Amino acid sequence: MAHVLIMPRQGNTVESCIIVDWKVKEGDSVAADTAVCDVETDKATFEVPAGENGTILKLLKEQGDDVPVLEPIAVIGQAGEDWAAALGAGGKPEGSASAGEVSTPAVSGPVPGEAPARVSPAGWIPLSPRARNLADKAGRPVVVKDGKVRLDSGPELGGSGPGGRIIERDVAAVLEGLSPLTAAARAALGAGGLTAPAAGSGPAGRVIAADLLPEGTVPAPAGEARSAAFPAAARALPELGEGSITETPIKGIRKLIADRMYRSLAESAQFTLNSAAPVKRLQDLRARMKTTGEALGLSKVTVNDLILFAVSRVLPRFPFMNAHKIGDTLKTFERVHLGVAVDTPRGLMVPVIRNANLLSLARISVEAKRLAGACQEGGAKPEELSGSTFTVTNVGSLGILSFTPVLNAPEVAILGVSGIELKPAAGKDGEIGFEPRIGFSLTINHQVVDGAPAARFLKALGEAVAEIDLWLTQ
Repeated sequence: MAHVLIMPRQGNTVESCIIVDWKVKEGDSVAADTAVCDVETDKATFEVPAGENGTILKLLKEQGDDVPVLEPIAVIGQAGEDWAAALGAGGKPEGSASAGEVSTPAVSGPVPGEAPARVSPAGWIPLSPRARNLADKAGRPVVVKDGKVRLDSGPELGGSGPGGRIIERDVAAVLEGLSPLTAAARAALGAGGLTAPAAGSGPAGRVIAADLLPEGTVPAPAGEARSAAFPAAARALPELGEGSITETPIKGIRKLIADRMYRSLAESAQFTLNSAAPVKRLQDLRARMKTTGEALGLSKVTVNDLILFAVSRVLPRFPFMNAHKIGDTLKTFERVHLGVAVDTPRGLMVPVIRNANLLSLARISVEAKRLAGACQEGGAKPEELSGSTFTVTNVGSLGILSFTPVLNAPEVAILGVSGIELKPAAGKDGEIGFEPRIGFSLTINHQVVDGAPAARFLKALGEAVAEIDLWLTQ
């Protein structure tokens, strides 16, 4: 009998997956381990294998469809076999009442650090976040032009990373022969009809708008007089007009994140408290750790790692904060499974540090970096992206001083970490001075957590951060 391939379940919290790309068509012969399609959740992208040898009799879903888990997506069998008979009268696999009669194939995720060397239908390009950031800082962002990945107005980029992935050293090698562009120069290039020289007339060779040349013009070699290298016609700032407007459908991971955030706000009474804690001791401690040897495993500990450690130690004293609200039930947890919000090219992801309250600072630091890297490279596993009991989101490095984090449902609390700023404080002698303080924004579900208990948790966390060196001795 034909084999019905169903949408596999990617963790307990994933209700549906989007078919990004069919790798086969009807009539193709496949082996059990042949990847038939790429599917995407709000957390990661996976390949779905055929599960059995045979012929693709029918593709039941289209590329771009958002398919509930465990729903049929294809039928595989012998050539000429009746694929409809395998689904039964109700369009479901025959015998679907018994889970054992429809096999769910094992799903293989991408290996961390690897990516296919292609441009996907969603516009994804094989580019690491560090490579993209380096190009953006240089003022020559990465673009796809004529089907090739290149720096803006620069040569095509080759990928030396795993699977042909473009990594930081590839961008750095191309940038060695190019000067960065000013914002005005980038805008002028975006209007079309112009190209940029390798070096310009701005400070340190920076390319300004007046340096741009008509497309097809070969720039003069570096070092020649400006009058020779940049004709008067090119020095006039082009008419930029109003610019184009791009309409992009909200779909894929972005749509799943949007729906999840909306449901979080619609289904809970969210209330945010703000405070700040002294971090002089924490900063001094981190500075000392950075000078330690590799044997201690502390040289790469960050301010965020120290905050995660403090949260993991304070939470067990406030079990009502380390909890889920599911319907009319409050489910509290003995262990702290700490969610850490990570900004990735594909959107927000929240990997989980399991049993964080039992881990050392060094182990929390290593695990946080491993999980963040896996998310950014698209290699996080489903089990690493679910099951958190409390979440921390840190935007302090972006200069944010206060914000309102949204609950990661069904959790009842989320901690937002802001930047460090100098604030006035009274010294022991009564004189007013300044001390560094870090901002905290705690959002709670007011349906099950009251303001005063939440404030006490925030106060205890601030005290732990202020005396972090003492907490490390526990």
